[in-house]
Amino acid sequence: MPLDWSRAVIDSSHVRAARRGPKAVPARSTAHGRAASTTSSPTDRGIPLAVSLTGGNRNDVTQLLPLLDKVPAVAGAVGRPRRRPDMLFADRGYDHDKYRRLLRERGIRPAIAERGQPHGTGLGTVRWVVEHTIAWLHGFRRLRIRWERRDDIHEAFLGLAVCLITHRHVQRLC
Repeated sequence: MPLDWSRAVIDSSHVRAARRGPKAVPARSTAHGRAASTTSSPTDRGIPLAVSLTGGNRNDVTQLLPLLDKVPAVAGAVGRPRRRPDMLFADRGYDHDKYRRLLRERGIRPAIAERGQPHGTGLGTVRWVVEHTIAWLHGFRRLRIRWERRDDIHEAFLGLAVCLITHRHVQRLC
């Protein structure tokens, strides 16, 4: 079954780091000043399209465009390979007018929850997919806590986990 380019969902997760390194820095107040990294991923029905690792003190929205640029071109049944979804769902961490405008310029329709508005927008019925994918990533013991000081090693483990998740998803469909 090919990827569904009609929509994608993006979210990020904090991972505690046992040691400080280039991308393991003291995080925002959520980690109480301990070293942490942030893993971000856009997904399609549970399949991670790309993954990035940044320091724990970075805002989620700063990784939105670089992450969408990391999505590789995927050939479909007919036509040229696609790189971008038609619509992108995100939580309040990605709520910023500048990034909404930049997404529209790229031809992506944003569906981002707004800050200051009450819960119950209905995005949770779509966003559970990315939460499930992040839970799968954290299911790999090596990714639950970042033990490596070097970020390239942790990124390699992230890439391997993405390959395994995609393989399991494709096996289930066949």
